[in-house]
Amino acid sequence: MTDRARRPTPADPMPGVVSETEVPSAVVRDLPPELGPDAVAVVEGRSFMISDATGDIPQGSIGGLVHDDTRFLSRWELRIADKPLLLLSSGTVEDYSAAFFLTNADIDGIPSSSIGVRRQRFISDGMHERVELENFTNEPISFDLRLSAGTDFADLFEIKECISDRSETITRRHGSDGTYLDFSYTNGTFRASTRVQAVPPADRTEGDELIWRVDLEPDQAWRCELTIPLEFGPLQVAPKHRRFGEAFDSDRDDAISTWSRECPTWRLESELLRDVMEKSKSDLGALRIEKSAGGVPIILPAAGLPWFLTIFGRDSLISAYQTMAFGPTLARGTLLALATAQGRHFDDFRDEEPGKILHEIRSGELTQLKQKPHDPYYGTADATQLWLILLSEYWRWTHDDEFVLGFRENIDAALYWMDHYGDPDGDGYIEYATRSSQGLGNQCWRDSWDGIKFADGSIPVLPIATCEIQGYTYDARRRVAELADGPLRNPELAQRQRAQAAELYERFNRDFWIDERGGYYAVGLDGDKRKIDSMTSNMGQLLWSGIVTPGRAIILANQLMSEAMFSGWGIRTTSSQDRGFNPIGYHSGTVWPHDNSLIAAGLARYGFRQEANRIIMAMMEAAKYSGYRLPEAFSGYDRSYGRLPVPYPTACSPQAWSAAAPMLFVRTMLGLDVHDGRLVADPQVPVEYGRIALEGLTALGKQWNVEAAGSEASVQAMT
Repeated sequence: MTDRARRPTPADPMPGVVSETEVPSAVVRDLPPELGPDAVAVVEGRSFMISDATGDIPQGSIGGLVHDDTRFLSRWELRIADKPLLLLSSGTVEDYSAAFFLTNADIDGIPSSSIGVRRQRFISDGMHERVELENFTNEPISFDLRLSAGTDFADLFEIKECISDRSETITRRHGSDGTYLDFSYTNGTFRASTRVQAVPPADRTEGDELIWRVDLEPDQAWRCELTIPLEFGPLQVAPKHRRFGEAFDSDRDDAISTWSRECPTWRLESELLRDVMEKSKSDLGALRIEKSAGGVPIILPAAGLPWFLTIFGRDSLISAYQTMAFGPTLARGTLLALATAQGRHFDDFRDEEPGKILHEIRSGELTQLKQKPHDPYYGTADATQLWLILLSEYWRWTHDDEFVLGFRENIDAALYWMDHYGDPDGDGYIEYATRSSQGLGNQCWRDSWDGIKFADGSIPVLPIATCEIQGYTYDARRRVAELADGPLRNPELAQRQRAQAAELYERFNRDFWIDERGGYYAVGLDGDKRKIDSMTSNMGQLLWSGIVTPGRAIILANQLMSEAMFSGWGIRTTSSQDRGFNPIGYHSGTVWPHDNSLIAAGLARYGFRQEANRIIMAMMEAAKYSGYRLPEAFSGYDRSYGRLPVPYPTACSPQAWSAAAPMLFVRTMLGLDVHDGRLVADPQVPVEYGRIALEGLTALGKQWNVEAAGSEASVQAMT
């Protein structure tokens, strides 16, 4: 990919931007194959631990305890008489806790299955693990219980690639009394330490191992508790400290519980729809980040487990939009967190520009030492517009004028970026090209290296202006005009933004439309202003933005629902008729639930309710085959290829905008929106889903009850 970008020179000083020094950090992707298909992950805030099904982290695997993008445990293995334990069952209890039921292998004088072993684990202000043993024989038994611990302090970016050998610089100070193992590491300004605390103390230590001599009479039990404290920065909200009894109790009293209570109670006749919605709510709870903004605790959605437990501007914004009808808390937190880190300077290494909303943020060693640009990294051309769209949507649903007024300078800065730095050649289109040696070539939602390509599979030159980004820009300008008429009280701004939106509408529909193949929108314009002619799902997102002319909407609806685009499970990212199509290519033919949720909402916006429902029902059916969870993506094979949707091999699961997609699907079926100070519904609920009722839905400072079946609805404000 040829980089033809040039750095713009600022002609005028930028409007002021709210700033803060820290926004939450990152984490993970697919469960590592080295740990097997039954790997167990627990997560709390910005910390997670992934082990195999027995609770072990084998040395050399990509499992571990990760906090703030640094791996604090890379080995955690429990043995009886030097032999691995045998699995009976294991799994998560809550998103932050897990239990493992095990037994012993054959050892000298003790047959297998003689010792009951239970490991309980949870994460709060640290990683806590309890090991309980019980003798089920009729004889006294004695054996060594051995815990092997270790850490490589790997940066998150290294874990799945090439890990630097820090072994010579890791200091060990283990307690001679068996109470702790201590590991520490320093590289310049970066410092990390891991302390394994044991109660009762081990009888001895050998290298990096704690060893207990356990003597058990018949039916006698023994237990120990292990703790690894984790440190939290001044702007981080440390998770609530729990004890073991509390950790395995479903009652929670934290920020995510506040959002859960804010969600309306749903009563759904369809068991499938109910199961998918419950899983979505649970997954969004697991994928939340808690931080402090201006001294106020907030929560917002992280991108996904296990490798992306961090703020991703685009992902967090879209996830918050998808959940708006189910409470504004996630949107509020997302808007605040991203505004505090809005770009202020030009920084080529980080692709930062004044007014730009970030792409992602990390905090590991490589980032802290400026070897990676993610503190934060700004390589996205759509998060700025999506931030404006979410701010507008938040205001529409809450009419919280005061909250919006607090972002006057951020709004001005975002618009300035759109007018100048986002459009460096002044052709009226937002385009992208990285200036960083480690930046992303593609800075739209299809951000893999080959996410944007011509129909013949060739790669376009930079800079690129993708179609859906222009749709986001059009929608953002119209929404800012609405805010200018409302809380901002700036008629000049409203007039200017409407005029710019109208100009973009006309120009876009002239320059991006392709008459061939029945008519469709190009996925983008390349650096030579050539139409990038692949047929993609991005054109479906144009319907969500409202930039499509009414006469072309029916053409798009037919294209999207054609055999080439609709797999039977959802809309493919790329038409199967394109040479670049690959059903297991990350953005070249897979099916993405978040993408489909926006497309369905867009189809409904233009009146294509049956087509929208067809997508929704296909997605719900697909979720049934993955534990009622919609993963990041699944393969784009046709439904006739097999009875089940074919998984995408490294899909993030759960992933925020996939977890939030069912909530937007429900909103789309109900036709929920706010107009003239009232919550309104225009439902088209498939007969297969029967009646949908939402009780206590929050909108416009009130709570509402909504009930719908077919095309009939009742919407009532609660007194």
